[in-house]
Amino acid sequence: MQLDDLNAIAEKHRSSRKKIIVRTCMSAGCMSSQADVIKKNLEAEAKAQGLDADVEVRRVGCMGFCGQGPLVGVDENGQHGLWEFVKPEDAPAIIAALKGGECKVQRGDPKHPFFAKQMHIVRANGGIIDPERIEDYIAIGGYKALHHSLTELQPAQVVEEITKSGLRGRGGAGFPTGLKWGTVAKSPGAKKYIVCNGDEGDPGAFMDRSVLESDPHLVLEGMAIAAYAVGADQGYLYVRAEYPLAISRLQIAIKQAKQLGLLGAGVFETPFNFNVDIRIGAGAFVCGEETALMASVEGKRGTPRPRPPFPAASGLWGCPTLINNVETFANISAIINRGGAWYAGIGTEKSKGTKVFALTGKIKNNGLIEVPMGIPLRQIVMEMGGGAPDGRQVKSVQTGGPSGGCIPADYLDTPVDYESLTKLGSIMGSGGMVVMDDSTNMVEIAKFYMEFCMEESCGKCIPCRAGTVQMFNLLEKITQRKATARDLAKLEELCDMVKNTSLCGLGQTAPNPVVSTLKFFRKEYEELLQPDPFGPHSNGAAKPQAK
Repeated sequence: MQLDDLNAIAEKHRSSRKKIIVRTCMSAGCMSSQADVIKKNLEAEAKAQGLDADVEVRRVGCMGFCGQGPLVGVDENGQHGLWEFVKPEDAPAIIAALKGGECKVQRGDPKHPFFAKQMHIVRANGGIIDPERIEDYIAIGGYKALHHSLTELQPAQVVEEITKSGLRGRGGAGFPTGLKWGTVAKSPGAKKYIVCNGDEGDPGAFMDRSVLESDPHLVLEGMAIAAYAVGADQGYLYVRAEYPLAISRLQIAIKQAKQLGLLGAGVFETPFNFNVDIRIGAGAFVCGEETALMASVEGKRGTPRPRPPFPAASGLWGCPTLINNVETFANISAIINRGGAWYAGIGTEKSKGTKVFALTGKIKNNGLIEVPMGIPLRQIVMEMGGGAPDGRQVKSVQTGGPSGGCIPADYLDTPVDYESLTKLGSIMGSGGMVVMDDSTNMVEIAKFYMEFCMEESCGKCIPCRAGTVQMFNLLEKITQRKATARDLAKLEELCDMVKNTSLCGLGQTAPNPVVSTLKFFRKEYEELLQPDPFGPHSNGAAKPQAK
């Protein structure tokens, strides 16, 4: 496989396209609402109405506006249309509309505020290409960044370009990607590994799942470029078993890339070799932590270990290992194609590029969005999301999943970047963003996330194993109106202890929802408390009776 061969595949595929493209969303969300039946019906109707020569009904990945699904998009003469809430029986009307007929299916507005503020880099191909056809990916320029890296750049130059971009890890910690790559590249060792963390476990988050379902080759190409940059020849994609569609499409993509010589031995007829295998996780939230993930890949129980040594020096089987998450790898080809300086020109001084968020909760418009770093939270929630439904008011926005915090509506003008969210006691996280309205009880929210962390704790370290249980019990006592001010004080002490003494990120960040709700919504806690029978300064012992 050479560049000319890649170009020939792209040109042949583009020339075979039909006049009208009917894009049927077949991501997990729409598939759960009979998207596969909708596609079959559209194909049958196109043939029945004599349009099969001009109409291609294409399987595509997520279009983003998930709350309006199933979605069907139409591209004709440079114009784009969108049908929402499509049902299998709507197929005849949609095909008839292509001939100028009347269609009662709800039409979406391509200029809707939900789309207007978005900037697509990671999701540029989502909802456009067929994720199960490598030709679709090649036709829009796929694998050219890998070819450019292998034939025109030295590994150190690839690392330099990523460093120049300012890209930070999109898994939650926000560690500079170029610095991590450079460290692995310099680590001595004959064997090195690449690991893609697809163990997305935050409640309400589905960003990585969507990328894997919609554009698997984008992630594989990013992994291959990373492997060349750091000197690795083996990669592992760690994906949770709850994502069967993503796993299936990754398996198809890996097979296709190997057949064309884009993975395996002698990629693009160079000395570079790179193989990728899939490892399926069993749904343990803690396996999103890199050392627990590596243990799971090795076939061991997924529990974290102390660091140092860090994976860059001693990772899989004791070898230098580069671990990034799905969204981080999905940014790589665009950076190589357009340059690190281009990417660094997007976002803020310390938070470069775009970020994909799963906008969910008590919000009118929910789904996946990709926005430039630094965009105010208000623009996301009130403009793109449309605010709270049913005439309610937005009360809080929770970012970062169980590891994040709840940001009150008074702070909606906060820019969405790593530093600004951290100052408010929350984190960027992998990209979950849950909106709550004024009917939400914030103590119940804190209890929900604490229960999640309690159940997902691996139990290896005592602060997390026992501390989350005690914190949950105190929160339950508060919600049952059986707690006193001393219980609240004990809860705050436990938050500090668990945060500062737990082994890994799960325990260290588990108190965040409690800490942030106590900071901004303390009154809701205090309203549930009972008077202390021993007084505010008592140590809990009964006072002796006067004789």
